[in-house]
Amino acid sequence: MNNALAVASVVVKELYRRKDFYVLFVLTAVITLLMGALNFFNDDKIVRYLKEICLLLIWISALVIAVGTSARQIPSERENRTVFPLLAKPITRGQLIAGKFLGCWLACGLALTVFYLFFGVISVSREHQLPLASYFQALWLHWWMLGVVVAMALLGSVLFAAPSSNATICLLLILGILLLGRHLNKVAVQLSEPMSTVVYVVYFAVPHLELFDVRDLVVHNWDPINWLVCGGATLYAAVYAALLLFVTWIIFRRQALA
Repeated sequence: MNNALAVASVVVKELYRRKDFYVLFVLTAVITLLMGALNFFNDDKIVRYLKEICLLLIWISALVIAVGTSARQIPSERENRTVFPLLAKPITRGQLIAGKFLGCWLACGLALTVFYLFFGVISVSREHQLPLASYFQALWLHWWMLGVVVAMALLGSVLFAAPSSNATICLLLILGILLLGRHLNKVAVQLSEPMSTVVYVVYFAVPHLELFDVRDLVVHNWDPINWLVCGGATLYAAVYAALLLFVTWIIFRRQALA
């Protein structure tokens, strides 16, 4: 476990030294602050619209950071030939995968927390109220969703040689799940066999990332969802992330590093 944590700390430091992260981070923070500072006659509908756009920017930025960071972890180690001294420590391949996952996930969680703090300051300054429980649930579920995304990108990093192709495929897959995943069961009903069964299998096999999108709780100042439901969603994300990491480890341990 200590080896995995050591690898994770290196990943976190590497991320916060990269210029592309700060460009995306500062751009999103500035746009969010500017949009939150606008005042349109204190119209509640416009305020909610602005809050929804701010949260959408946070979601897009977090996904780009998570996928972009995770997709290059294993390929960069191979390209720089640093994977050989890492595995000679000795660090097992499983510990390397676990460390990469923890590092990327924690780094994304830190960035996500700062994003939500910006948004929280804006909400308090505009409406003098902040639904803390709903706010916490939105942040918590978003972070766990990123855990599935990071595990998915790490799996792609051992399947695809180029980080660019891995990041592109992962982003398209995630976008497809968020937009179409919830509707696959309805599509399956309208199809004939065997395509109906195939679509149903895909529907139950893919991780439904849309379940973690509870932005409406914060946008509309709604009461938090049931905490048992929140706990179930957390367990759902943990299981999927663990399965994806297990498959990543199985593939990576069979690959030649040279």
